[in-house]
Amino acid sequence: MTILQSLARAYERIPDAPPPGFATQKIGLVIGLNADGTIATVSDLREAQGKKKVARQMSVPAPVKRTVAILPNTFWDKTSYALGVTAGSGKRTVQEHQAFVDHHRKLIGATDDPGLLAFLRFLDLWQPEMYEAHFSEDLRDENVVFALEDERLQNIHLHDRPAALKILNTADTEGGGQICLISGKRAPFARLHPAIKGVWGGQSSGGSIVSFNLDAFESYGHEQGENAPVSESAAEAYAGALNHFLQKDSGHRVQIGDASTVFWAEADDTQMAALSEKIFGAMVGGADTKASAAEEEAAAKRVGIVLEKIRAGQALKDVEPKLGDGVRFYVLGLAPNAARISVRFWLAESFGELAKNYGRYSADMHIAPPDPHGTPALWQYLSETAVLGKRENVPPNLAGEWTRSILTGTPYPLTLLNTVLMRIRSDGIINARRASMLKAVLVRNFRMEKEAPVALDPDNRNKGYLLGRLFAAYEHAQTGALGRGVNATIKDKFYGAASAQPRKVFALLEAGSANHLSKIGKVRPGQRIHMERTIGGIMDLMDPNSDPFPATLSATEQALFGLGYYHQRNAFFATKEIPSEETSTDA
Repeated sequence: MTILQSLARAYERIPDAPPPGFATQKIGLVIGLNADGTIATVSDLREAQGKKKVARQMSVPAPVKRTVAILPNTFWDKTSYALGVTAGSGKRTVQEHQAFVDHHRKLIGATDDPGLLAFLRFLDLWQPEMYEAHFSEDLRDENVVFALEDERLQNIHLHDRPAALKILNTADTEGGGQICLISGKRAPFARLHPAIKGVWGGQSSGGSIVSFNLDAFESYGHEQGENAPVSESAAEAYAGALNHFLQKDSGHRVQIGDASTVFWAEADDTQMAALSEKIFGAMVGGADTKASAAEEEAAAKRVGIVLEKIRAGQALKDVEPKLGDGVRFYVLGLAPNAARISVRFWLAESFGELAKNYGRYSADMHIAPPDPHGTPALWQYLSETAVLGKRENVPPNLAGEWTRSILTGTPYPLTLLNTVLMRIRSDGIINARRASMLKAVLVRNFRMEKEAPVALDPDNRNKGYLLGRLFAAYEHAQTGALGRGVNATIKDKFYGAASAQPRKVFALLEAGSANHLSKIGKVRPGQRIHMERTIGGIMDLMDPNSDPFPATLSATEQALFGLGYYHQRNAFFATKEIPSEETSTDA
């Protein structure tokens, strides 16, 4: 099943989805009209959220797709179109308002419907100079809907009236009947598809996931949507579902790097579908839900239990048998590309297979000691690959490629390994998250389960791992001798060179460590013995027939260097301090 087909089917299962031909938009005010077309009331629909007023979400006739042309919406629009008033320079406001008036006069024509008659009379009477008498200044550029005053309190708007719906359903559509590529039925095709809004970094007016806005994209004399015919109803369905999922509080989206990721489930049992969506949201982190507090607490507890069992390696069929095979799951990653939206990744798989791949990923990332803040979300790992930890600095495509490999169980992108190594060399920070990513790439891509252990392996003889441990021991000796107030430690000065070109650095570090150990021995001889034993133990594991300090280390050896450093450094903190009064037997 294609992306658009899956979205169109998902639209049918959204409980609060707008009907065909409608879309959810932000509406700031409703104008109540008297039967003679005069204004009875003006109702501000905005709600205070902090210091801002946020317009209410309302189902209205689907908006037109504007580029540079002046195109009015039907039965609603922003004040520049509906009232001829704007907060901006207003260079085209007169033309926009006239287009709104002409559009509705032509669309409605002769009618005996009281609501439509009042609306036409309003358009005849209204002058932009009348704005200040009825509206406040902060309502400029808000979206406006209309209603008969006696129906306004019943929440019936002009576009809800049967006469208006009949006009909308019989409005002319462009294009003749063609076979729709989504539904397979013959229907008028959509020349322009509805805009997709909510993609992080995209244009505020929205972007297109299907468009033919250059001659190079067209063929056989076809224009715009005729090149890949999709019916109007199918285009509105897939766009409606995607816009619904991309909403901030939809519970179906999560931001992973530059990829706005939406997900949804399909199952005969709607409760199982909802549960799988919550579990997936918890897997990747950041998904919001709309349940009440009590429901949220109960659902979160159940999700947490299931997720912990998956991370522990249990099969989903043993944890939640109904989720194993009966739920089809879809994941779609989107990123902006000027006026278009690019697909970063697309996955359609059973939830059981997805959970299996996630369990494998959890095993790859397992490290000791673990992250002190709990299991990080995917975006938190990606932040470790970005300059200053900012989401916008995550390398392009990395988020999408890594997410796809996690969900499909394929090898991780090698750019992940190179990016983490580069960040470590740059800022010198080696924490649990970065060590986890290094280990995961080594285990999955290079099958180095033995060389890249979860916790400190005192018998590991890998050259990179041993050098990382040795570097941590030298650093610990420096800290013991000089304290933690040193302006620049050997890690700050030499980590990059030591991990890439050990021969240039380790002879210098070895000489420096002798001085540090001598200073420690004068005040804490027991600690000196402990440090000497540790360094000697690491050196004993090195192959005497091989150069202990090679000229260069490969990328995988550099990753093992970082892993060895992380394990050994944390082992020092975990080790019980040696009493200072202990004396050396060698002294």
